[in-house]
Amino acid sequence: MELQLDEVEKVCSDLYVRALKLLPPDIKAGFGRLLESETDETGRAILGTMVRNIEVAEKTRNILCQDTGIPIYNVTIGRNVIFDGAGLKQAIRRGAERSTRENSLRSSVVHPITRRNEQTSCGIRVPVIHVDFDEREETVSIEMIPKGSGSENGSYLQMLLPSDGITAVKRFVVDRVIDLGGRVCPPTIVGVGIGGTSDLCMHLAKIAATRPLRTTCPDPEGAKIEAELSRAVNELGIGPQGLGGRSTAFAVHVEVAATHITQNPVAVNIQCHSARRAVATITPGGIDFQ
Repeated sequence: MELQLDEVEKVCSDLYVRALKLLPPDIKAGFGRLLESETDETGRAILGTMVRNIEVAEKTRNILCQDTGIPIYNVTIGRNVIFDGAGLKQAIRRGAERSTRENSLRSSVVHPITRRNEQTSCGIRVPVIHVDFDEREETVSIEMIPKGSGSENGSYLQMLLPSDGITAVKRFVVDRVIDLGGRVCPPTIVGVGIGGTSDLCMHLAKIAATRPLRTTCPDPEGAKIEAELSRAVNELGIGPQGLGGRSTAFAVHVEVAATHITQNPVAVNIQCHSARRAVATITPGGIDFQ
């Protein structure tokens, strides 16, 4: 299969809009579970308002949140796919620009020094593009994540020592959730990266934060920690929007990587309650949006 760049551009434009307007089914189901378990009256009221906001946004075809975020595209390419790598990156960028221009979206992306906004949702090294490969035949999947600043500002990295032990990892995560309180628009998905290098660790935390709910860390030890932390953060009493209750997080997700013998990095990246993402799969049979 030869990947058509004009098709990629259109898909990336459509994905941006879909991500902004349609909340993934797993997040909607997560709200339902939180409403069932929440015992605090204020917490239940706020969760109800959030659910109503989702319903109104989708019914009126409006965006779920005014923050259109920094566009992130995760591309996974299977076997026997012919593509122009440089052209692929350019097509993705054109898609992000096109969606912003054609749909009158607020561009949230500015130059880090001058703060100039090009009104395209793009800039230096943005959109963020990650390319990976897998075993599927003649298949390309593109995931789009608009990462808002409210949750992205809840990002932390600590270069722990092996002697600090796993207790220090858990303490770091819980302390960061306490520090952030309601500033990251809870209920959240708390993404945790453990291991790797400093940059890989932060990337792992982002992968964890944007992973679908009710998925589990593939590493057994990581899975144990995410189960423990999921219970712990919902005992903190922070609650929806930081106003009290048990619904502080949908879940804590953990991703791990091997690391150096003399270090143990841990990173936290938060995804807010409007945990937006959209995926399209391109095959010889056509395009499927999820």
